[in-house]
Amino acid sequence: MPRPTKNATTALITGATGAIGQAIARQLAQHHFDVVLAVRNEAKAHQAMQHIIKSTGNNRVRYELVDLSSRDSIFDLAQRWQGPLHVLINNAGITPRHRQETEAGIELQFATNVLGYFWMMQAFADTLKQSAPARIINVASYWAGDLQLDDLEFERRPYSNNTAYRQSKQANRMLTAAFAHRLRDDSITVNACHPGDVISALSNNLGFGGHQTPDEGARTPVWLATDPIGQEVSGQYFERRRAVPDPFTTDKQAVEALYQACLQY
Repeated sequence: MPRPTKNATTALITGATGAIGQAIARQLAQHHFDVVLAVRNEAKAHQAMQHIIKSTGNNRVRYELVDLSSRDSIFDLAQRWQGPLHVLINNAGITPRHRQETEAGIELQFATNVLGYFWMMQAFADTLKQSAPARIINVASYWAGDLQLDDLEFERRPYSNNTAYRQSKQANRMLTAAFAHRLRDDSITVNACHPGDVISALSNNLGFGGHQTPDEGARTPVWLATDPIGQEVSGQYFERRRAVPDPFTTDKQAVEALYQACLQY
């Protein structure tokens, strides 16, 4: 892995070849960050990297290959990481229309959208602590709900990609609170946000057209990554750059139960 630029702010973005992820990465490159794209497809990664470099003039953009549905792959990335990490943006998400499982036998959408966030925060916690002050931003959604702690992988109820997606976004918001609590004394903030109704392959797969551009969708996560407020508050949920009360994080027992459930994987 190439070494980061001295004294630069380094950001790692998952799902960085998707519509919103690439827009986030490009906007952070415009803010003169060292930008690392965490991606699965190398051809798409190279294309995204070249596009961001060309459009921003910032050549401090690189990519790292990782399977975000695999704990081993994520921890391997963390182990080979060199230098500081100041901003981790969990953004990757999928919405398969039929229930699928990973090689480890975990329902694929839960593994990627929920455990992927969990494992990234867990794997990079020490690096973020060493780089502090640091920030974690979890791209979630207002389209959240339907979480069942006793059936996280749709083994009992019928699988619906829409329901599974809603559950994953509720989980992202709950895990934001769980990690914010655990990292509160380490100068690491953890916040979640809704990016907007963005036109993307993901939204189309859920049956939504979307009416906002990827650049509009990137504004709130990029704001949390660059504005002082992103280092001043933690455990919050934001929409349109405003903190919004989150009913999913008020039940501390449920938040802790979800954290412990994820810990078992």
